[in-house]
Amino acid sequence: MIVRSEIKKLKEQAIQIRRMLHAIPEEGFREIQTGKKIREILHSLGWDTKIIADTGISCLIPGENTHKTIAFRADMDGLSISEQTNVDFASSHPNMMHACGHDGHMTMLLLFAAYLKQENIKPKNNILLLFQPAEEGPGGAKTIVDEGILKSNNVEKIFGCHIMPDLEEGAIATRKGPMMAQTGEIYIEITGESAHGAAPHQGVDAIVAAAQLILALQTIVSRNVDPINTALITIGTMTGGERVNVIAGNVRLGGTMRAYEETTYDHMKMRVIQVTEGIAQATGCKIQVRFIDMYPPVSNPKDMFEMFTGLLGSDEWQEAKPLMIAEDFSFYQKEVPGLFFYLGSKNEKKGFIHGLHDSRFNFDESILLHGVEVYARILDEEGVSR
Repeated sequence: MIVRSEIKKLKEQAIQIRRMLHAIPEEGFREIQTGKKIREILHSLGWDTKIIADTGISCLIPGENTHKTIAFRADMDGLSISEQTNVDFASSHPNMMHACGHDGHMTMLLLFAAYLKQENIKPKNNILLLFQPAEEGPGGAKTIVDEGILKSNNVEKIFGCHIMPDLEEGAIATRKGPMMAQTGEIYIEITGESAHGAAPHQGVDAIVAAAQLILALQTIVSRNVDPINTALITIGTMTGGERVNVIAGNVRLGGTMRAYEETTYDHMKMRVIQVTEGIAQATGCKIQVRFIDMYPPVSNPKDMFEMFTGLLGSDEWQEAKPLMIAEDFSFYQKEVPGLFFYLGSKNEKKGFIHGLHDSRFNFDESILLHGVEVYARILDEEGVSR
């Protein structure tokens, strides 16, 4: 991608800001130090800020048309991971790490704010920079939407970016329609009746019921979901039993459920309940199911996709593969039109090959200039004056 010279000038700031933020990762809704640093940088540029969603920050850059706003979002929180990058700017907080690129996402927005200031750019429409807490959970985007931040600022569209180590360094990727999955968690408690393992007829075996249930749940995707629609149910945890010679009276299961279409997701929930009720009746166990609905699917609207890809040369973007991971940017897309895209960070020669949420995840700050260039092109499309 061709990055304009005005943005190339920001490389040293990119390194300085990203590494400073990388060293202070914090849990969702506890991004106190992070928020303080962000406000300091924005205030030094002359931009005003507001606290949102407990520890988040908004920065409204006024445009000529004060009744229309374009928003850009970056997530702030780190992960409970012990860093193993061995870099001199590694996390100073024990068992916390920016292993998902959020330090880079924040840096891009701060560089974008610096670009607007240094070039004395007056946007046609307001620009709202959103520094969002708790993307990793429980979902700070929903809190921002529920607080009415988008409505009170007249936001008409929103853009988000995520660093992606599966893509080559500096690559831009997006897609029309579903890009990330809707996700939820399933918690199942199976209650039988304990008995001696030598007298199974005197008990009700919760482990046998759990085994039947796990196998039956796998048929939901293979037999109840349209093969055209991608979905999955994974049972990831199973705990139960006391001794090898005792019939288990209680088993707990935990899993995840994902789909690209909300109707598919809702249908799977209904079938989980029906299958569970059938296994309970067949085995004599009492089975309780609890769902925690997490994030909706990330899905890019056709018109925004066409506008976005039109800003890039044919050799400057690629079609992203749909992924079954989740992102709370989807809550914004349920409120206003929004487009999400990836920024590649993979570089085998530099050793930047580790995936998201890996304790060795790292990237070259030069890629952040590509993200800022994309933001600048979006702004150019909306209209600017100097």
